[in-house]
This record gives sequence, C-alpha cells and structure tokens, in this order.
Amino acid sequence: MDLHIQQKVFLISGGAKGIGEAISRCIAEEGAFPVIIDPSEIEGKKLTDEFAAKGIRSLHIAKRLSSPSDAKEAVEVAVKVFGRIDGVVNNAGSNDGVGLENGTPEAFRASVEKNLGHYYDMVHYAFPHLKKSKGCIVNIGSKTAITGQGNTSGYIAAKGGQLSLTREWAVELLKYGIRVNAVIPAEVMTPLYKSWLETFENPNLKLKEIEQRIPFENRMTTAQEIANTVVFLLSGRSSHTTGQHIFVDGGYTHLDRAL
Repeated sequence: MDLHIQQKVFLISGGAKGIGEAISRCIAEEGAFPVIIDPSEIEGKKLTDEFAAKGIRSLHIAKRLSSPSDAKEAVEVAVKVFGRIDGVVNNAGSNDGVGLENGTPEAFRASVEKNLGHYYDMVHYAFPHLKKSKGCIVNIGSKTAITGQGNTSGYIAAKGGQLSLTREWAVELLKYGIRVNAVIPAEVMTPLYKSWLETFENPNLKLKEIEQRIPFENRMTTAQEIANTVVFLLSGRSSHTTGQHIFVDGGYTHLDRAL
C-alpha cells in the first residue's frame, strides 16, 4: 500500500534509538524525510549516514528537548533545511521511577516536566507549519497510563497527560484539518526495557514471565509493529482518524490475562 508520504517531513523526538529509531526507519522507507531529534550523537549520525548511503534525505538534531528553546531551535533548523513540516511524532521520554515512597515533590515535578513538557513545546513551535501542510501529530503513550505500574508517579502522570492532550489537541485543531492520535505500546524490547530487565536476578526468566502474560502469541510487541501503526497514522491513508488512543500491544492492556 502506497502511503502517499513521499518527500514529506516528519519530526521524531527520541528518534535515534528504540521505538523512535524504528519510526525514523519506517518513515525513510516510505520515501519521507525523518528529522531525528535525539541527544544520542553516535546513534543519530549512524542512522543519517545509513540513510544518506541509500539516497534518503534525513536530519539529526542532537538535542534533549530539556527546555522550550530546544524545541524552538529544532523546529527552526528543520524548516531551514527542508522548508516545511508535515507531522510531529512525540516519542522521547523515560520511566524514571519517581514514586510516592521513593520520590519527593521536587522529583515528581521534574519527572512530569521531563516527560510531558516537550510534547507541548514541539507541537507549539511546529503548529504554524502544520497549519500550512494540514499535517498531523502522533503522541507515543504507554499502557501504564491506563493500568498504573507502581513507584513511578511522575512518569505515569506525564503519560496520562499525553493521552489527555491527544484528545484536547484533536478538538482544538479540527478547524485546521490537523489530525492528532496516540499510539500506546505495552511491552516492547527497547534499550531502556533491556536495561530494566537487567535489574532482575534472572532477566531471561523475568522476560518469559512477562511474555506469558501477553495474550496474542505470548510475545513482546516489536518496535517495527509500533512504527508501522505510527506511520500509517501520519499518512493520508488514515485521513478520517483523529482523537484516537490506539493500543499496539498484543491485547496486553485489555484482554483477560487468564487467556
């Protein structure tokens, strides 16, 4: 299926590793131009060099999006290089384990800001360009916003905020023809997820235990499967889809675990 996104420009925060890398690759494979906003200089350069060797235009902006000015500069650089923005994928973030018992009010606020603030910042500065292109926004959420997890209040609050902003922006931007959706993964093997597994005495046993709880095929969702859904939502093939929370999780969040 031709997604009709050739030569369109998409910004991906956290686009050099894990789910973000898979999204960047999928965008490039469809003939569009990924703008990878990620502080990982080695991974970002490796990815853009790989794309260049295949004749694919891309851009790596080595920023962490710690402040609104970082997002503003990233958007300005992207527009200077490509002249347009057709979509924003808000993906960057980390489950930092700031809970009630093991955290502080200051750490909680910092965690929410770190995981939520740049979602708003990116869309705010990209908005004038999205209006021109009638572009779209995809927010990468987490099943933990629905299920809870324990000992990670800041991250969960941010993830819940991302889902609320998805609906709010979908309403606010209707008049501009801008679609806004969220993709919600559950268990996906990423570098951060692998690091978390390594905190257990027997990581392989823990992984098998988790996989047995995933109803569909008793396996982890791949980053590619997340990316496929994200890029479909970025495309005109999903032209009447907005304000949706789409779970790509093998039924993990909603189906009976007894299955």
